[in-house]
Amino acid sequence: MTLKPILIHPDPRLKKVCDPVTEFDSDLARLADDMLETMYDAPGIGLAAPQIGLTKRLLVMDCAKEADGTPEPMVLVNPAVTWESEDKNVYEEGCLSIPGQYAEVERPKMVRVSWLDVEGKSHEEEFDELWATCVQHEIDHLNGVLFIDYLKPLKRQMITKKMQKLKREKARS
Repeated sequence: MTLKPILIHPDPRLKKVCDPVTEFDSDLARLADDMLETMYDAPGIGLAAPQIGLTKRLLVMDCAKEADGTPEPMVLVNPAVTWESEDKNVYEEGCLSIPGQYAEVERPKMVRVSWLDVEGKSHEEEFDELWATCVQHEIDHLNGVLFIDYLKPLKRQMITKKMQKLKREKARS
C-alpha cells in the first residue's frame, strides 16, 4: 500500500466534477486500499479521490472513531444520494484538504446512498448523524464542492487566504 499526497485548497483539481468509475479491477481495489491507508494516516474519517488528484467518483470513509473500537472502513464507488431527511444536523466539519480549519455546516440528518463496491456490486444504505455528514461531505468532493462553499463569502475568503499561506510555507520548506 502507498500513502498518497493530499491536495491542499486552493487547487483547481478539487473543484472538478469527477467521472464515473467504469473499470472494476485490481487497480481500483489497490487504489481504494491506498486511499484508506492515506485517510487513516492523515488522520481523517473520509477521503475522496479528487483529494489525491484523481477525478474518479470514489470515496472512502470510516466514522468509527473510538480508539478501542473496531474500524469500519467503507469504499463507495459512484455513490449517489437517493433520499435525504427533512431533519437537519449541524456538525463542525473539517477537511484533509483544508487542514486546521473547521466550521459548522448544516446538512440533512439522514441520507440513503446507493453505490458500487470495488467489484462492481450494488449497495444501498441509510446513514445518520456523523456517517451521514461524512458521506455527504465526501460526495460533495466528487461534485467539486468543498465544505467552505457552504460558508459566508468573507469566512470562505479568510480560510482560502490561510490555505494559500500554508501552501507557500510548505513550498519553502
